[in-house]
Amino acid sequence: MRVLVAGGSGVIGRVVVSALVARGHQVSATTTDPAKVELLERLGADGRVMNGLDPLSVGEVVAAAKPDVIVNQMTGLSGRHAGKANPRRPDRFFAATNRLRAEGIEHLLDAALAVGGARVVTQSHGSFNGAREGGWVKTEDDPLEVTEGTKAIAHLEQVVTGAGGVALRYGAFYGAGANDDQIGLVRRRLLPIVGGGTGYTSWVHVDDAASATVLAVEQDCTGVYNIVDDEPAPVSEWLPFLAECAGAKPPLRIPAWLARVVAGDMAVGMMTEGRGFSNAKAKQELGWVLRHPSWRQGFTEDLA
Repeated sequence: MRVLVAGGSGVIGRVVVSALVARGHQVSATTTDPAKVELLERLGADGRVMNGLDPLSVGEVVAAAKPDVIVNQMTGLSGRHAGKANPRRPDRFFAATNRLRAEGIEHLLDAALAVGGARVVTQSHGSFNGAREGGWVKTEDDPLEVTEGTKAIAHLEQVVTGAGGVALRYGAFYGAGANDDQIGLVRRRLLPIVGGGTGYTSWVHVDDAASATVLAVEQDCTGVYNIVDDEPAPVSEWLPFLAECAGAKPPLRIPAWLARVVAGDMAVGMMTEGRGFSNAKAKQELGWVLRHPSWRQGFTEDLA
């Protein structure tokens, strides 16, 4: 099968490219950075430079690749177009990613239609952003918390599934360098538990996220799937465990009012009210089997 991975040089994109190549697919992959084309080619893909916000650039790359399936892994979270992380201004940090989810996905869908209707499998997000009411663990039928970021996610999921494609709500990534910055903060005791740490998070190892993506590429399916591990858990459980695995002192604890002043509403909401996600649908319908069913096992192995 011919597969185009848009955003193939990113943290998850690289792992997806490698997994698809290993399965025998003919893979093309894009990057916004010409210096990373060689990296994509070392992974076994035909590397191409593409600007996901430029419809002409997207159209040319898709026309040349002639894919059966397009996998969208485009974000603006790293590289030369990324903003500086500031928890008090998440709108700035996620601005480029939100544009790619709102505009870039439209360009990919238009280009897919132009080459005969290639299926689209897209990255989405579901780690702590379930609606903050009711139970602590959400299914695909439950709404997301309404924020500027989730408005872009909702648009992305709607247009892709409306076109017969698949949206994969990846949990919080770890493994293969995916959360090195976070681990650095933990080791410097700069990632505290806010309030009671009652907010839930769903994690997923990047290798497991990639294996689910390959299943979505190879199967005739459509809809939204939560791609998370088996153990959504409150911050008060996973953060001290991550600190222990990283060889760090236990995380500090600070009250919510102080965290709101220092880090803003998003960080406090995540730490105290976040909702995790269930993976039952992906396991049942895709036949997904996780190599790292719990972050407890995964953190231990990755930081050994």
